[in-house]
Amino acid sequence: MTRPLHVVAVSGGLQRSSRAASLCQHLMQLIGEQLACHPHLVELGQVAPHLAGATWRNQLPASVERELVAVEQADVLVVATPVYRGSYTGLFKHFFDFIDQDALVDTPILLAATGGSERHSLVIDHQLRPLFSFFQARTLPLGVYATDNDFLDGRVHSEALLQRSALAVQRSLPLLELATRSDRDARHTAAVA
Repeated sequence: MTRPLHVVAVSGGLQRSSRAASLCQHLMQLIGEQLACHPHLVELGQVAPHLAGATWRNQLPASVERELVAVEQADVLVVATPVYRGSYTGLFKHFFDFIDQDALVDTPILLAATGGSERHSLVIDHQLRPLFSFFQARTLPLGVYATDNDFLDGRVHSEALLQRSALAVQRSLPLLELATRSDRDARHTAAVA
C-alpha cells in the first residue's frame, strides 16, 4: 500500500479568489479523484507582503518558509500563474527564486496559466517549461491554459477547460504513479539496508 501523495499547488494570482487559484484547486481535485493525496494550496497573493522585500531566504518569516518547504517536499506540484505582459508574474518568479535549485529534481509538475485571451497560451511552453527545466523537474505532458471566459463566478466553468484539465491529469497519471512507486521502492530499499 502506498502513502498518499503530497500535492502542492502554487497560485501566482495576486488577489483572493483568483482564477489561477481556482484552476489550481480544480486540478488538485482531479488528481485527488485518481490517486490518494494530501492537497495544499500556496496563494502567493497572501504571502506577497512578506515576500516582496526579501532578497535572501533567511530574511523571510516562518510563514513563508513553511510554504517554501512545502513546495520543496512535494511529491507533485501544480503551478498556475496569471499571464502578465507575456510571462508569469514577477512575484511567481520571486517565490521560485527562493526554492533550492536541487529540491525539485524529478518532481512531476503540472503547468497551468490564466490570461485574458488565447494569444497568451504559449506562456506554458515558452516561459513555465524552461523555468522548471532549470530545476530538472518533470513537467507533465499537457499544460492547462484558461481564459477569463472559462470561468463563471470564479470557478472553472467551460466544457473545453473541464475536458482539457481532465485530459492533462489523465496523461500525467503514469508519471504520478511512477513517483508513488519510486517513493515506495526507495523506502523499501532504505528499510532493507
